[in-house]
Amino acid sequence: MTSSFARALWLRTEPLHAVVYFDPECRTLGRALGLKGFWMGYFVTRVGPLGAVGPALAGSVLGGFAPRSIERSLPAAWETVPPERALRERGRAAAAALRRAVPDVDERAAEWAAPMAAMVADAPTLARPLFAANQPLGERIADPVERLWQLTTGLREFRGDAHLAALADHGLDGVESLVLAAATGRVPAQTMRTDRGWTEDEWADAAERLRGRGLVDADARATARGRELRQAVEEATDRLAARLLRPLDEASTLRLLDGLAEPVRLLRAAGIPPPGNPIGLPDQDG
Repeated sequence: MTSSFARALWLRTEPLHAVVYFDPECRTLGRALGLKGFWMGYFVTRVGPLGAVGPALAGSVLGGFAPRSIERSLPAAWETVPPERALRERGRAAAAALRRAVPDVDERAAEWAAPMAAMVADAPTLARPLFAANQPLGERIADPVERLWQLTTGLREFRGDAHLAALADHGLDGVESLVLAAATGRVPAQTMRTDRGWTEDEWADAAERLRGRGLVDADARATARGRELRQAVEEATDRLAARLLRPLDEASTLRLLDGLAEPVRLLRAAGIPPPGNPIGLPDQDG
């Protein structure tokens, strides 16, 4: 399968996964679990498939967060919410969000899940830690909508692991990758800096390093070289993520993509994800 199909798969599955970040009730999950807020809940639910890991490992697999931002949550959060509970509650919350936004999701979940399950089962786990941890989880879920959400999460984490590999291969560290993404207009700079826990000085230092490589100008806007490098990262991510599609023929792939068009439209109408979102998903799915 071509990289263009891999990108289309991301555009049509990421919004389903993204309910866990942008649905209003999902955003309160951390506090509902007895944690201090959204980000503490984010860390325990996102890295929970790996077990009760510490901040160093969590930071490595997540990629763009300042170490201190993770250290404020881990390992302390595990004393309140062990990984098993975090995963159970995130799945329930995500399924409820999909049911609110997509009225026929129960009737269509098995149809959409079948090709996703084939991709997740077939995909290799080598050097893909978050995907490896998520890969078996869908097999244990009886609720069809929750299982659908977990399968989109597996696809998402496979691509995410690939994206981090592409960033590293192009010589970008966590904060540099965010500065360059913001410089190209892909994500909002202020939101990315504050949400990922970087100080203004750390952000400025990263911009200076990128200026030294000719990737941004004096106003932290991407140069032609910077835009080319950022595009190369996206192309590498698409190429690596295309491995997911190996179990499907072209007709099955197109059928899945066509089937997901309406739920994606409904989710976007509900503001999931919102325009100018921090996950870098375009405002139109193309």
